[in-house]
Amino acid sequence: MAKAIVYSSTGCPYCEKIKNELKSWNIEYEERNVTENPEYFNDLHEKGMFSTPVTFIDGEAFIGYRPNKMKAYLGITDEPKAEQKEEQPNQDQIFSPMDQKILNETWDLVCIGGGPAGSSAAVYASRGKLKTLVIDKSPASGTLAITHKIANYPGIRGEVTGLELLQMMQAQAKDFGTTFVRSNVLSVDFSDDEIKKLEVPEGTIKTKSVFIGVGAKAPLNKIKGEEEYTGRGVSYCSTCDAAFFQDRVVAVVGDTEEAVHEAEALSKFCKEVRVVVPTSQFKGEVDYSDLERKSNVKIYFKHRVKEIAGSNKVEKLFILDDQKQEHTWDVDGVFLYLAGLKPGTDFLKDSVSRDSEGYVNVDEYLRSSVDGVFAGGDARRTPIKQAVISAADGAIAALGADQHVNKRSKMRPQYS
Repeated sequence: MAKAIVYSSTGCPYCEKIKNELKSWNIEYEERNVTENPEYFNDLHEKGMFSTPVTFIDGEAFIGYRPNKMKAYLGITDEPKAEQKEEQPNQDQIFSPMDQKILNETWDLVCIGGGPAGSSAAVYASRGKLKTLVIDKSPASGTLAITHKIANYPGIRGEVTGLELLQMMQAQAKDFGTTFVRSNVLSVDFSDDEIKKLEVPEGTIKTKSVFIGVGAKAPLNKIKGEEEYTGRGVSYCSTCDAAFFQDRVVAVVGDTEEAVHEAEALSKFCKEVRVVVPTSQFKGEVDYSDLERKSNVKIYFKHRVKEIAGSNKVEKLFILDDQKQEHTWDVDGVFLYLAGLKPGTDFLKDSVSRDSEGYVNVDEYLRSSVDGVFAGGDARRTPIKQAVISAADGAIAALGADQHVNKRSKMRPQYS
């Protein structure tokens, strides 16, 4: 008989789900609540795990809500009972391959990017009876999809992974009639006032309006160890993960205003925050005077991270100073906000107005320089990157697309 240990947290709906699954499989388990007992919280840290639930079955770890993987490990093959709640569709169930029917159609709105911005736009557009298509070349690898834990998204109580939250959005849009396809937009033609054209490897997509909701591209050269320790001490969002580094030592790497804001947020949780700035100063007009005054924050200009290292979690950083001397820092985590993160808008070329870093220039209604073309999320410049802000952008853009397609004099909100 298999034995299980479930690391849970108070208010976590997926912890309750996984316990119910274990009960239904007649698997006895010991529950260890990390909220009630700090020792259990530290247990997860020591194992390099930064989320709940974590279920150990005979020593094998399952991070998050993964009933199918657990069933496969346990050799459970029976069909789920009819009365059990159906799981959220996964990416393979939501996204379809491109076919000729899609190419033959003239769409009301095409969203380029299936992240929180594109999926939110699809919810509003489809519900507003616009014929809506979402194109995403890699739906499970966007910023939200790879986020280890989300605990602050409005309306979602407890904690979910970024991918789970994204799949909820996409499934909701699909329920309203959105079509999702996996493909890559190679180029665009916005020269026609009525019909916009998007070139994909399979052919040409025609649409009356476009929402550019692409994400940001990671730096071409990742730091050694970055990918290996993502979710195990490497993070890209203080709002999501700061609480996991309470009273610990972290580094913040970046030279942008976002890095300053994130370091300030982390300073409220962490024992020590070391800000690593690769250049001699922060980019743009950044006021970091408040950050400098914090007793638990130290800023290192003209330093860079050579390598992130550890056993099964982040434990050390190898740092090169301004004299190219190498230093070893003992840290518990590293938050990366390097300027190399740029919007993936190169395919647009000169079709719409963009700034020097590739962000699409938009007005307060997210309208670009081309009538009927909107942009939001990581494709436009915002003071801070958050899933909820991208989702709001999608809603605004969809209502604008509805106004454009139906030639309304005013934007019509959806109240019910």
